[in-house]
Amino acid sequence: MRLYNTLTRTVEEFTTRDEGRVGIYVCGPTVQNVPHFGHARAAVVPDVLRRWLRYRGYQVFYVRNITDVEDKIIARAEQEGRPPAAVAEAYTRIYEEQMAQLNVMPPDVAPRATGHIIEMIGLIERLVEVGVAYEAGGDVFFSVRKFDPYGSLSGRNVDDLRSGARIEPTERKRDPLDFALWKAAKPGEPSWTSPWGRGRPGWHIECSAMAAKYLGVAFDVHAGGLDLIFPHHENEIAQSEAASGRRFARFWVHNGMVTLDDEKMSKSVGNVIGLGEALDRFGANILRLFLLSAHYRSPVDFSEARLEEARAGFDRWRAFVRATRSLPPPEGDPETVAEQRRRFEEAMDDDLGTPAAQAALFDLVADGNRALERGDEAAAAAARRVLVDLCGVLGYAFEDERQGSTLVAPLVEELLRLRMQARERRDFETADDIRSRLGDIGVIVEDSSQGPRWHIAAGREHGPQAAKR
Repeated sequence: MRLYNTLTRTVEEFTTRDEGRVGIYVCGPTVQNVPHFGHARAAVVPDVLRRWLRYRGYQVFYVRNITDVEDKIIARAEQEGRPPAAVAEAYTRIYEEQMAQLNVMPPDVAPRATGHIIEMIGLIERLVEVGVAYEAGGDVFFSVRKFDPYGSLSGRNVDDLRSGARIEPTERKRDPLDFALWKAAKPGEPSWTSPWGRGRPGWHIECSAMAAKYLGVAFDVHAGGLDLIFPHHENEIAQSEAASGRRFARFWVHNGMVTLDDEKMSKSVGNVIGLGEALDRFGANILRLFLLSAHYRSPVDFSEARLEEARAGFDRWRAFVRATRSLPPPEGDPETVAEQRRRFEEAMDDDLGTPAAQAALFDLVADGNRALERGDEAAAAAARRVLVDLCGVLGYAFEDERQGSTLVAPLVEELLRLRMQARERRDFETADDIRSRLGDIGVIVEDSSQGPRWHIAAGREHGPQAAKR
């Protein structure tokens, strides 16, 4: 397996610190608001990486943090008129609920920043001890110029950064590039006791402390969005490696941004599509298919048209799964099916090439439908088994389709019987009207040489908003 490493700017052969085991740390959300569509990609990409590594036989330990103390949360709490802890708790629950709806596997550990203050203080003390951090009026700062490799992840030059920096009148930094490890307490803000007085941790130190606690040094994969490379991940490397004298993370995996009209989707800009709204309208399978249709390092522009294309694509997969569900289990895979599995695996091994992997799945379904048409049930059943298996690797699920079909099946079957009778008496207007009306409520009818097949359109089972589309 080969994976792009932001640190080296090359696609490298994937190796691990411990044979057969992979440790992954994912920068989770700062819980100051409900998730938007951009958060979906930041969760789905490492989720697919995790699933693929498990498929390849690795034992994966997956950590995704929750930043529950930070400037934005404090500002939100003041705006809403409730304690910062209440704000963080409320939006954490929403985030976790929506990740479950998106079929993102829960992390093995979901550490919260406020539960690891002791570890953060210990790490800061170590940085002061080795001479790369200093206290100033209750704040503690990291001295960027005392860490020579600074800028290696982002490719930025320290001197270039300094030329554009300035010190605010209220700051106590010795150098404009220095960043806060600990912030002195301010009235009304959450704070903890420390050797430098009451205060709270800086954002960057939180991830360093939690990653070190659960994964140790030189762990395998650190993941997050491209927007986190600088300064967050650059600062994580500096403070972690300065403290330990060891490599922080082996591979840095960054996903491209979700954009709206070619501008990064961001709460601060205000151009966001709520993830909850998107899940209601389209469902997890369609959102994942939309996101995985582009390579994870490329930007994805939010597009209603492309989401509808994803809906139609997943409809084809679901229709095939439904058409073959009653077939007996196959004894083996014919060459055409085995070839599509090989294509899928080769694509995923090549830096998580999900677009090519999904192309193999569409070809697999086309092969399976041709097998159905010629009456080759064994080949069709083999295609179905491989499709369901590989769709699981990408985080797709077909259970909702079965549940929805069970509820409406008797009515749909009766309508299709009436449609068949209309066609037999050459009343094609009535037959077409029945098919059209079924389509209006999300039931897709496909005619085949073995009679009509039907399924519920992807996304139609996700609530009243979806049904009205």
